[in-house]
Amino acid sequence: MTFPRAAQPGLFIALEGGDGAGKSTQAALLAKALSDAGRTVLRTREPGGTPVGEKLRSLVLDHGQGEIDARCEALIFAASRAAHAAQVIAPAVARGEVVITDRYIDSSIAYQGAGRGLGTAEIQRLNEWATGGLWPELTVLLDVSPEDGRSRRTAGESAEDRLESEPDHFHAEIRQAFLDLAAARPERYLVLPAGRPAGELAAAVHARVRELLAAREAGAA
Repeated sequence: MTFPRAAQPGLFIALEGGDGAGKSTQAALLAKALSDAGRTVLRTREPGGTPVGEKLRSLVLDHGQGEIDARCEALIFAASRAAHAAQVIAPAVARGEVVITDRYIDSSIAYQGAGRGLGTAEIQRLNEWATGGLWPELTVLLDVSPEDGRSRRTAGESAEDRLESEPDHFHAEIRQAFLDLAAARPERYLVLPAGRPAGELAAAVHARVRELLAAREAGAA
């Protein structure tokens, strides 16, 4: 497994977790905190982030697209991520920006590797190839149970997408896969219970990011 070098001027952060964990909320709060502090921030998401990625997003998440087998699903996500990494993330990091993405490689390892049973090692290799080995320097994992995640997703008027509507045992396998990834590389992860108040979560995430930025700037001095 390869990771971005500390010499890169920018910072790459991914938010991960099961559906309903609150990733989008925390991404928005972190982006605002960093922007208010004078940082140049790029907030993005997966699948998506590029014109082709957004088209692929609708294919893989919307209902009514016909049958999509597990390998096809994995390849669609990897194709979207390839464009995202090359066209959006890597150039922004090279410019010195803080990139915050809602989902990245870990989601494919969890959803297609574990949830679809394709093998976590195989999906990791596919996505490392697709991204040229570009990994986040920090992954924030918001840990949510399948039951709590479904309750959050169905509390409003939004309908569940293809993956969200999978049964709870599917989401339980995904949750465990995320936790296993974090346990294997604890220095790269910040694992937080998704049920904590949003403000508390945001403060913890921002504190960790400030530490990373301070260390980066001290090393460059």
